[in-house]
Amino acid sequence: TRDPDKVGIYITSIHDIDFKQKEYAINLWLWMTYKNKDFDFYNNLEIPQAKSVDKSFFTSDTSGDDIYIQMKLQCIMKDSWRINNFPFDRQTLRLSIENSQFDSRYLAFVADTVGRNFDPRFTLRGWSIDSCIISTGKRVYETGFGDASLTQPKTEYSAFRVRLSIKRDASGLFWKMFLGMYIAFLIAYVCFYIHADGMDSRFGLSVGSLFAVVGNKYIIDSALPESTSFTLVDTLHGLTLAFIFAVISATAYSLWLVKKNQARKAWKFDMITAQILLLVYVILNIYFIAQASQS
Repeated sequence: TRDPDKVGIYITSIHDIDFKQKEYAINLWLWMTYKNKDFDFYNNLEIPQAKSVDKSFFTSDTSGDDIYIQMKLQCIMKDSWRINNFPFDRQTLRLSIENSQFDSRYLAFVADTVGRNFDPRFTLRGWSIDSCIISTGKRVYETGFGDASLTQPKTEYSAFRVRLSIKRDASGLFWKMFLGMYIAFLIAYVCFYIHADGMDSRFGLSVGSLFAVVGNKYIIDSALPESTSFTLVDTLHGLTLAFIFAVISATAYSLWLVKKNQARKAWKFDMITAQILLLVYVILNIYFIAQASQS
C-alpha cells in the first residue's frame, strides 16, 4: 500500500562554502512521521548530492499509531557554482532526501510546511538568504536495479527537496579583489602626465602595470573553480589589459612625435587621449558591474 509520509526540515547552519572544492557544509534537523513499521528511514536515508553525512543524534517515538523519528544531520554537500557574475553572484543550494528501501509505489513524501524551515538567527557570513523553498516530487532512475518484473528499465523514488537561494554581499569583497587592478591602471594612466623627457619611465610604468594586472587575475582565479564561460572577472581584467595596452600605444606615438620635434603636439595628444581613455574605461566598468549585479 502507498503510504504518505510527512517529512520536515529545519536548517540550523550553513558554513564552509568552498568555491574551489565546489562544496559547502550544512547542519539540519530532519523529522518524519509514518505508519509502516517495515520502513527503516534511519539506515536507508539517502542524500544524493552529499559527499558525507554524519548522523549525530536520533530519537524515535512508537507509542502512538504513527511512528515519529527525528535526527540531526551534518552534511558536506557538493554543488556546481555559477561564477559568471562573481563576486555579484547568486547561488542556489539544493538538498534532496530519498529513502532507498522503497520506491514511489510504496512511499510518498509529503512536506511538513508548518513553521519556518531555517533558523532566522543564523547568519551566513558574506551572504544573505533570499528564500527557502521545500517541495516533493519523484526522482527517476533509468534502470530497474535488476528487477525483472519491471516492463521498462526505470525506477522512481519519492524525493523531498529543499532549495535555498542566497545572494553574496559583494561590495567589500569586490574592492578587496579588484583594488590592485585599478591601482595598476591608474599607475599606467599617470604616465600621460610625465614629461616627454621621461619616455623610458612611461614605458617602464606601463609595462609594470600590465604584469600587475596579470598577477591580480591569477590570484583571483586561484580561488575560483574552473569555468569555460567568460566571467565578470575575465571581463574586467581583459578590459584593463586592453586599456593599458592603449596607454603603451599612445606613449609610443607620443615618442614618435617628440622624435619629429613636435613636442607641443605630443603634449596635446597625451592630454586628449588621457581624458578619453579614462572616461571610456570608467563608463565600461560601471556598465559591466551594473549588469552583473542586476542579473
